[in-house]
Amino acid sequence: MIEPVPDAGVHHRFLAGLRVAPDRPALHLGAGEHYTYRELHATALQWAGTLTRRLSGRPRRIAVLAGKNHTGYAGVLSALYTGAAAVPLHVQWPAGQIGQMLRAAQVDAVIADPDGLATVRETGLDLPVLCPALGGDGEVSSDRLLALDPADALGHPAAADPADVAYVLFTSGSTGRPKGVPLTHANYRHYFAVVDARYDFGVGDGFAQTVELNFDCAIFDLFCAWGSGACVHPVPPTAYLDLPAFVRERRVTVWFSTPSAIALVRRTGGLVPGSMPGLRWSFFAGEALRCGDAEEWQLAADHSIIENLYGPTELTITVSAHRWSSQVSTELAVNGVVPIGAVHEGHLARMMGDDGRESLRTGELCISGPQLTPGYLDPADGAGRFFVSDGRTWYRTGDRVVRSADQYSYVGRLDSQVQLKGLRVELAEVDNAVRSCPGVSDAVALPRPADTSQELVVFYTGEWVAPSTLVKHLQHLLPGGALPREYRHLDEFPLNSNKKIDRKTLALQAQLPLRTEGM
Repeated sequence: MIEPVPDAGVHHRFLAGLRVAPDRPALHLGAGEHYTYRELHATALQWAGTLTRRLSGRPRRIAVLAGKNHTGYAGVLSALYTGAAAVPLHVQWPAGQIGQMLRAAQVDAVIADPDGLATVRETGLDLPVLCPALGGDGEVSSDRLLALDPADALGHPAAADPADVAYVLFTSGSTGRPKGVPLTHANYRHYFAVVDARYDFGVGDGFAQTVELNFDCAIFDLFCAWGSGACVHPVPPTAYLDLPAFVRERRVTVWFSTPSAIALVRRTGGLVPGSMPGLRWSFFAGEALRCGDAEEWQLAADHSIIENLYGPTELTITVSAHRWSSQVSTELAVNGVVPIGAVHEGHLARMMGDDGRESLRTGELCISGPQLTPGYLDPADGAGRFFVSDGRTWYRTGDRVVRSADQYSYVGRLDSQVQLKGLRVELAEVDNAVRSCPGVSDAVALPRPADTSQELVVFYTGEWVAPSTLVKHLQHLLPGGALPREYRHLDEFPLNSNKKIDRKTLALQAQLPLRTEGM
């Protein structure tokens, strides 16, 4: 049975680490730059004190606009120490998008590194900014910049009520307009109670932190590590050139990334059997995890337990888990994708068929439970996503699944079904069929307009394969109307900032004419 932790606030997990490992490193940024729990705690108290006193009271929401540096990590902790919700934003996003998010979240102030400060200024918004890198000289008093003063330091972090919002995270949504998702301390309290009961993280662990701070999976890295007195190791892009060396030198024992990171490691020769024996746990989320990739990672991290985690932002980081087993996982897989497993204790799941009625075998996954967001910042964004049934609020994930006992297997996004000349086609099925062609490593099929219907363009990696060979192979696997119109070979897929395949970029490329030799 899951027992909730006694303290409501997410930041109390850091305090737990502080109690058991005050002088051990909480954050290792490389090149000799590391910070102990005691040091990071003192920094967060000072920054939180400056924000609280300069804003004349407890703020409601604090944005953190910084990279994976000291300002970013200490900034998240400082925002929580004030009692406000942390609103992490990607420092490399366009200023127009950042401004839209800052307005939507109605933030009271921003913690920023120099790049983040430049972006805030570019938005034209009149917001107080704490930029610790500028120090405490007279320059800071202008431009609504807040000056740090050691006398401002809080004696202890502000208390948090379970119903208070802990984080506001933004998802792009199907329209591309950012949707703000508030998540409460109670949401996280249940989540981390599940995690603490399932895993054995401890002081000796090292957590590889691969994603940007605005991605909800980063919260797993930070507060699983800090809740156990372990150290967080942000992974720089250069580490992928020799990931086994990074894992060995930093004594990383816990890995969490998107599945696309596996392809990065493969290309640089890091997936040699037995190359990462120090890993105890390997987690993947954010995209579909292919069985072949899980198998190859298992050979490299031969002492690691692998889990495929699943969960929309609206359901607090992840809400289901499947532990990899070569035999069992492969048998349950759909289109070669590792199952997403059983939903967390305390949650209910059901599947909705195309007719809007509950289905027992396959359909859209709908979930209700304590990790569900109370709703979007803009209630209009929730239209069609939430419904009430049996006295409970349910969230429609938009993901199609198949159920076998208590395990769910991922089929694909509802919006990945396309109509091709009257035939309904699941894009994930096409992807899997193309991957089965000799020489192909991975594939992504995308639709584009064609006369009065649509047609498919396939992007694939691995060896170049003649289109005629691909067509001949696929004719035995796909109905004629589902055969792609065009095949485009890539050395590697474009990835977004969180190491996911950048499907938006590929979709734009699909609309452009194919470039051939001599053109």
